[in-house]
Amino acid sequence: MTHPHHHHHPALAPGDFWVACGHHLCDLGEDGRIHATPDLWRAFCARPELVPPDEACAAERALHAALLADPLRAVPAAEIAALADPDARENWQVFLSFRDRVAAAPNLEAAWLRLYEQGVAGIPPLFLQMLTHLVVRSAMEGEGDPFVLRAAECLFRPQRAGIHQGSTLLADEEVLEMKAAAGDLGPLGNLLVEAGAAPREIEIDVLTEANAPGYFARSDAHDLALDIVQDSAGQKALGRALEVFIRHMLGEAVTIRPVPVIEDANWTWHVGLDTEATAIANDLWNGREVAQARLARILWLGVLDFADASRVLPQVAGRPVYLALAMDGAQKLRMKPQNLMAGLPLLPREAGA
Repeated sequence: MTHPHHHHHPALAPGDFWVACGHHLCDLGEDGRIHATPDLWRAFCARPELVPPDEACAAERALHAALLADPLRAVPAAEIAALADPDARENWQVFLSFRDRVAAAPNLEAAWLRLYEQGVAGIPPLFLQMLTHLVVRSAMEGEGDPFVLRAAECLFRPQRAGIHQGSTLLADEEVLEMKAAAGDLGPLGNLLVEAGAAPREIEIDVLTEANAPGYFARSDAHDLALDIVQDSAGQKALGRALEVFIRHMLGEAVTIRPVPVIEDANWTWHVGLDTEATAIANDLWNGREVAQARLARILWLGVLDFADASRVLPQVAGRPVYLALAMDGAQKLRMKPQNLMAGLPLLPREAGA
């Protein structure tokens, strides 16, 4: 039987998720990659950061209206220069430069990889987060395991870590801050320990086998914490989410198993999945003394194996690649999936391969 062209059929989907990212405003290519449509760019232009404020000049209103009408239109420099407010000139320049860099790539996944290869200086973190959210959503298409999907949220949403009664919980930072601001305090404590402040208790549900089926309906709320303690479903799911992402973005089949420690006297290769883990792993690698309190910031370790050893740098072939994820001193965890893309010991692909 020939496989029909994949269309998102709401009735058949086990449940859509992360609808807020705008993936339904993208076209799905034959290759499973997603493409921006004018409607996706309209959604960017409708962000509060780009909607002209009440005091905006007529030229800025006209520019915004013209981009809503034709989101990919060329904007001559003179049109930007005509804006009265210097902040508005900079905002629009930055947005249009981002739009043009993304539009120049064959699909959004390629655009994401290219942006990080060529440098993201000057691109607002918000735009990068929106694009990362889209490509991770594309990578997770068809994934039915709520633990893997919740783990994958760490690729594009900063987390706050809390060690609580034998659990290592990751909770969405923005959601915690909203709950704290709303005074929505409850029994699950110490998740919001500000540096030096008294612990405040925030009520947040933890993803379990029992509530997992409800993940799809609430996935855009980002209000479930994930336990990644040793031997938990969440610890395994984090490895699986990274496998799926690597397969989709790089076309490389890998297996990742979580490990409690690096027990390898001559480890050859490691990738820090965030700034903190990179610094700690580099110090260990260089034989520097690392204080126990700092080591304890590493919340997750994995060993990655490549299915096809011929794709791996010769000095690493057949040896484990360690992955590390850590929180900082304020218990924030900010994964950088671009580190993974750039840091794997892969041979360059042949042109056209």
